[in-house]
Amino acid sequence: MRALFPTRAAACLWGAVVFMPVGLNYLGFFLLLLAMLLTGGMGERIARLRAHPMWWPLVALTLWQALVLLARPHYPETGQNAVHGLRISLTVALALALRRDELVWALRGFVAITAFNLLYIVIFYTLLLKFGIFPPMPDVLQPMIMLVGNKSINNALIFTIAAAATAAVGLALLVRRRPAAAAGAFAITALVLVIINTTLPSRTSLLALLVVLPLLCVHQWRQRWRALLVALALGGVLVGVAAWNAPPHVRQLVSLGVQELEAAQQGAVSEGSWVVRYHMYKQTAQMVAEKPLLGWGIGAWNSEWRKRGPALLADYNMPHNDYLWMGSQTGLPGALLLLALMLTGLWAAWRRTDLTGRVAFGAMLILLLATSVNSALRDAQIGLSLLWAALLFLRMAGESGCAWAEVLPQRWRGTLPTA
Repeated sequence: MRALFPTRAAACLWGAVVFMPVGLNYLGFFLLLLAMLLTGGMGERIARLRAHPMWWPLVALTLWQALVLLARPHYPETGQNAVHGLRISLTVALALALRRDELVWALRGFVAITAFNLLYIVIFYTLLLKFGIFPPMPDVLQPMIMLVGNKSINNALIFTIAAAATAAVGLALLVRRRPAAAAGAFAITALVLVIINTTLPSRTSLLALLVVLPLLCVHQWRQRWRALLVALALGGVLVGVAAWNAPPHVRQLVSLGVQELEAAQQGAVSEGSWVVRYHMYKQTAQMVAEKPLLGWGIGAWNSEWRKRGPALLADYNMPHNDYLWMGSQTGLPGALLLLALMLTGLWAAWRRTDLTGRVAFGAMLILLLATSVNSALRDAQIGLSLLWAALLFLRMAGESGCAWAEVLPQRWRGTLPTA
């Protein structure tokens, strides 16, 4: 039992620092890797990893990147990009290799820090800011209450995973005719919706939440079509009402995105979010089309982008789409293998029909959407935390029974739904 303590502690630490600066995320990553290597039991871990549906896509993606690294030219960014590719594979492997007790401790760290940060945001904006109280703010908390680069995007996306999980719990409570408890769960979802509209404005998170919520209904009532149609109709009405009464800044964000896209199609160049994406997607897709088999080589995107992209945008170092990034450097096989890895995880969550599967399904769907419109894997500021958090829920779906209930204090375990 003592041998398990280092891995439990490292897993818990990584779960607890997902909102914090990337250096702490790397600390959790390396401590868990080191703890697993030093405490033994690797045969059991490898067997667990090999039994998971993501195993073969993960192996194929890793080997394909190694093949391209050997066969294609190298660039100034080759080493950095190769490390990020390996880091993505290792993060998946570490999460899926966790023992049940280590998984529980990792989720305890994640749940505790998420609850703390939600409470901190509420206190800051309803009390401290209102009454002009500005205590010294630790750097690790700044991305919670203000936009601080890509780390704030990561935090908004992780809050979105939490919101999807509480929405799934709320739906399960409704089925059990416990409206008061369901309202409490939905209140947390609503709080996160406010946060990603105001404190950490993120169109990616807002889009992900709007897509995930109806699909959670599909997951829950997929074998009861009448109940599903009622739930979707009611959800559509609520979304429509919310859209009609959306705050002005939300409508401005959506309108701005449309305007940016139209301007980019007409040749405009600026650092507007969707102007940047339009040019990146167009040029990166062209890179894939020119060398579809093996790509341009690991690390090639940066060099090719500087040649092709507008001079104003030359300093960007990733294309805001992980599949295009992988495809440009390792060809269509690399892009398809990365997509297969994500879709396999999504399918593994879908096939489990209870609440545990539903929460994992929501987390993996958010990850899939984030990788499609942002560099949610390539950028370690996002990829070290978001991928880890989503895969913790997916790993939980691979356990028998209701593993997630063990995350909660003993007195709460019998009060929340399990299916």
